[in-house]
Amino acid sequence: MEKKDKLNYYKFLNSLPKKINKLYFGKLSGKFKLNNKSSKKNGFDPVTNIDRTLELFLRKEITKKFPKDGITGEEFKAKKTKSGFSWILDPIDGTRSFVIGTPTWSNLVSINYNSEPTLGLVNFPMLKKYYITGPNNSSYLVENNKYKKLKVIKEKSLNNSKIAGNFFGWLSLDEQKKISKLTRLMRYPCSDALSYCQLCEGKLNVVLQCYNKIWDIHPMIPLVKNAGGYINTWKGKDPKVGGSIVVSSSKELHRKILKMLKPVA
Repeated sequence: MEKKDKLNYYKFLNSLPKKINKLYFGKLSGKFKLNNKSSKKNGFDPVTNIDRTLELFLRKEITKKFPKDGITGEEFKAKKTKSGFSWILDPIDGTRSFVIGTPTWSNLVSINYNSEPTLGLVNFPMLKKYYITGPNNSSYLVENNKYKKLKVIKEKSLNNSKIAGNFFGWLSLDEQKKISKLTRLMRYPCSDALSYCQLCEGKLNVVLQCYNKIWDIHPMIPLVKNAGGYINTWKGKDPKVGGSIVVSSSKELHRKILKMLKPVA
């Protein structure tokens, strides 16, 4: 991506939290209706009218500014790119948290150039802050209009690491037994996108999640890499394909975690 393009896209991306928050708190807050998207008999894949309204809003804003760009979102049909640029949208990441009033849900936006996640935004309306990748290959926390550059803590020791993960409902008990040494080290809660952001701040050293869709993980890829972290699938593959994801704050730690995950990867 050329420098002028990156700056142009960053400026637009950086304008979105204010617009999203204005729409949500002005017209949508407290008025959600819950539906289940799952086709499985006992499955639960929640979606609300707020998810759909926010995605439609983002699609409209993007199309006005960048009419030739592609858009892939969780709730609606994908639009192909004619420019090489594509937007990946998750209007509410953590819908389960949203439904029960937990404030850790977020809005996820990724800008991809030639299919590579290049810029990312993670907006937390209820927490009044957002995380964004800048045009200078850095990641920032923005809170009270102040920008804090993010950098991971390069921990190497497993025993000293703060590891967050959540396998409940995804890995069977037999699978969890195969990685029991790792599960015993998972002493911190995993709060969807917030945990990845906390790793970028140096508050966590490892984050583990199962079965991410591309809209769950694409904004995290540049955010984590720019902060100095490492991100892959549990098989050590490119995370942009989605799936089960591991993020670590150091190369040494990343290798150790990937090795421990091999029995279930």
